[in-house]
Formats: sequence, structure tokens, C-alpha cells
Amino acid sequence: MILRSARRLREPGLVDVRVDDGRIVAVAPAGSVPTDDPQGELDLAGRVLLPGFVESHLHLDKAWLGGPPGGAGLAEAIAWTARRKAQFTVADVAERAGRVAELAVAHGTTSVRAHTEVDPGVGLTGVLGVLEVAERLAGRLRVQIAVFPQEGLACRPGTSALVREALRLPGTVVGGCPYVEATPDDARAHVETVLDLAVEHGVPADLHLDLADGVDDPRFLLAEHVARATAERGLQGRVAIGHVTTLAALGRDQRARVLDRLAAAQVAVTLLPATDLHLSGRHDERDVRRGVAPVRDLWAAGVRTALSSNNVRNAFTPTGRADLLDIALLAARVGHVSEQHELDLLVDAVSTVPAALLDVGEPVGLVPGARADLVVLDTTDADAILLDQPARHLVLKAGTVVGGAVVAGTAAAVPAGTTRKAGVPAVTS
Repeated sequence: MILRSARRLREPGLVDVRVDDGRIVAVAPAGSVPTDDPQGELDLAGRVLLPGFVESHLHLDKAWLGGPPGGAGLAEAIAWTARRKAQFTVADVAERAGRVAELAVAHGTTSVRAHTEVDPGVGLTGVLGVLEVAERLAGRLRVQIAVFPQEGLACRPGTSALVREALRLPGTVVGGCPYVEATPDDARAHVETVLDLAVEHGVPADLHLDLADGVDDPRFLLAEHVARATAERGLQGRVAIGHVTTLAALGRDQRARVLDRLAAAQVAVTLLPATDLHLSGRHDERDVRRGVAPVRDLWAAGVRTALSSNNVRNAFTPTGRADLLDIALLAARVGHVSEQHELDLLVDAVSTVPAALLDVGEPVGLVPGARADLVVLDTTDADAILLDQPARHLVLKAGTVVGGAVVAGTAAAVPAGTTRKAGVPAVTS
């Protein structure tokens, strides 16, 4: 397939993008890529073409669980979810997870890292349900499972064995949640165990970390410990931490030191503003805290920064529709972002940055060798992507059209000159 006359972020002029065997093989000025198969072309007519969006921190197994009346803080949300998990079945998880996955594809997401809970109560039910969705949507959405001990390791005996069992499944990575442990020592040991499993199984690690309003509890001040333990194990570039809201509560000098150490260890940070805004500041009677890690400080320190939805309509996040452009706009509003180059960085934070977390060492973006997981936005204004929230005109997985407004039949007529490759449905007029 050749995508003709595409507009890119930050780059002047239009380009043609050639795809072969699910990968981008050429990016060149519009009109310069030859073809002997005109039926394998799509004329984008100057629309914006982006790498497919990536939800690097999404809980498919817990979607649409609802929450307690009046909402919940972190501890209450964990307890509510633990009670609901007792009712999980593989079919129930697959149904709810599938709804979110379909929404994500419709909004331009082509890959998901699904943090999926295991513990002696739920066993591998969540993992099996999410795997069912992954298999059903394999041609449209890639799902990578992060095996997630939400209720702890030391404080929930039997969980470690389940984590190991799930890590034997293909395509899984290891997750963690140290702050639920009973003591700071156990929380640090949780970090060590997760990173040791990453080394043992040769997979990335992705931990929930430091999700608190303040800095009084050392279980929520483990970012430096993660950075040090990552470097000691040679895991640079293979570890991500999500939430890290206590960064916002640290003094400027201490925060700068933590960020420098994260950057040196190449530990990525995933911001989850929809959840963190909902959970934070619940006991503040005035000057209610935002509780979101300061994105501009992360960028200034050179810390790789991603954005994700985290949860969709449950006790942790009662809102959401798996739309990463919506999440990026929320991050702009809460993070004091207004300059064009920073708005562009937020687009990177839902595309190329999380893609590199899922595929360590692979090329990402609109470059030869990268996966042809792409989204075409129904706009020709690359500078107003977040502000305008344009419709997803086309979504492509491995070079095949799998979604978008054109496929759904809700867009205006396809621009003149657009042609159809055999097997691509509903893309021609």
C-alpha cells in the first residue's frame, strides 16, 4: 500500500508513505514514490498521518466495574475492586475488556499494554479473559499483558507463583504495585522482585508507583529506588513507572534530583491524569491538589514521558472512553502546556513514546522499518490536533485499514483519487 499526500507532525510539505509486509519501507516527498499497482493507493489529500496511538497503561480487566456511591480514594477503590473481582469470569472479563478495546481502536489506538490483575482470589481469570480479546482482535489491535499483582506480593501469599505462571504465557511482561505492601521494606522488596523477574524472563517491567498526595509515607517515595535498582540490573530503557504523583509534592531541588536519576537510568514515566485527578486531593479542604506529575519538569530533565487512560469507568476512574487525544488534551490543561512544541510532545506521548515501551529497541514513528500501525486524522492542520480533537478518518494496523470514520460510514466522501487495495473494506466512494 502507498499512502499519498500525507501531512506529518512538525514537518513541512506532504509525503508518500509506502508499506510492505506490515512495515513502513519508504517515506518520501509526495508524488515521488512509484507504484505499479494503483489499486494499492490511498490519497489522504493532505490529512494528518500519525503513528498509531498506544495505550501503554490500560486496565482492560477492570473496565466498566463502576464504583462505590460517592466515589473512592485509592484504598477504597482497591477494596471495592477486590470485592468485584470475586465475581469475575473469563466471559465477563472478555466482554467488558472487549468493549474498551473496540473503543480504543475506533479512537486510533493500535497497541495496548493491558495491566491485568493476578492474585489467589481471581487467579488467572483476568489474564485469560484479556487473552481472549487479544486473540479475537489480533488483526486490529495488539494487546500486551502486564501481569499485575495489584494486592501485593508479600502481603498476599500465593501471588508470586501466579505471576510466574502468567509470565510463561507468550507476549507478557511483568507489572508491579509496591505501595500496597504493609511496610517500606516490603515495598522495596516488591520492586526488587519485579525487576528480578524482568531479568529472569527477559521482559520489560512496568510498575504502579508513588500514587499519593504527599510525601509522608516512604512506600510512595520509591522512584529513586527503582532508578538505582534498574541500573544495577542493566535494565536501562526497559522499565516504566506509572502515576508517580508524589513528584508533584516534592520540593524543587529534591524533585530535580529524582528526575535526574530516572533519566540516567532511562526509566520512563507514564502519566495517568484522568485517574490521578480523580483520586488526589480528596482530603484537602482548600487548595485541592491536582496530584499529577509535572510533565514539563519531566521533559526538561530528559525523562521519557507517556500518557495513557489507565481505567475506564470504574472505582479508580469513573469516566473515560479510551481516547488518547482526549487524555493528551487533559494533560495539557492540567500541566500548564500551551506552546506548540509542547503540544506536539503530548502527541508523541500517546504515540511514539509508548510504542517504544512496548517494542524496546525497534524503530517507531513514520520511519522505514517501523510497524505500519497508523492513524489518519480528518484534518489538514497538524498544529491543532489536540485543540480540535479531529475525527479518526482511518486507522491502519500493519498497513491494513481496520477502523476510522470512513470504514464506519460516518465521514464525508473519500477524497477524489482515493483507491482501494483488494481486501480493504469501505474505503472507496
